[in-house]
Amino acid sequence: METIALFPLNSVVFPKGRLSLQIFESRYVDLVRQCLREQSGFGVVLIEQGSELAHTGQKLDIHRVGTYSEVVDWNELSNGLLGITVEGRRTFSILESWRESNNLCRAEVEFRAEDSVDAEPVEVGEEFQEYVDLLQGLAKHPMVDDLNLDISFENLREIAWCLAELLPVSNREKQAILEIRDPVSRLEQIELYIAAMNQQS
Repeated sequence: METIALFPLNSVVFPKGRLSLQIFESRYVDLVRQCLREQSGFGVVLIEQGSELAHTGQKLDIHRVGTYSEVVDWNELSNGLLGITVEGRRTFSILESWRESNNLCRAEVEFRAEDSVDAEPVEVGEEFQEYVDLLQGLAKHPMVDDLNLDISFENLREIAWCLAELLPVSNREKQAILEIRDPVSRLEQIELYIAAMNQQS
């Protein structure tokens, strides 16, 4: 168990996935400065009910599984705001969460060791080659290429993370995929979503 800062967003990020953010609230400016100074990160969690912006008396409900992410790039944007890019490192389950006086959310979390970029790679068997082919095709798209994703096509975990990241489904559906621990089960869920999209087209 570990205590980490949370960044509730209307977005879902997976390990190895990247997300660009504009930082303007003082609570997050201070958090990013601390992360850069200490080379640490924070937890990205999907908002279930509420707003990304802090409002007095506002109710904020968050999902209980998120992704610990680290700042991999930062710069001052043309509008004067701080821009950062974060990359997911490992998923976690929230045991308890609270707000501090500056409205920054913190939580006691349990990291899911098997769902981490540092976990032992899972070999990609022949039965999963179709997913590799699908991801290799997507990786050639200019919009995906611009994301500069570092994809290992020999690790089933990374195949599942990346496909989930790129899948054009709602955040709620992505959250359902994130909460699955096993890469094979993740891919099975992704296949169900793809089949449903093909039926609608």
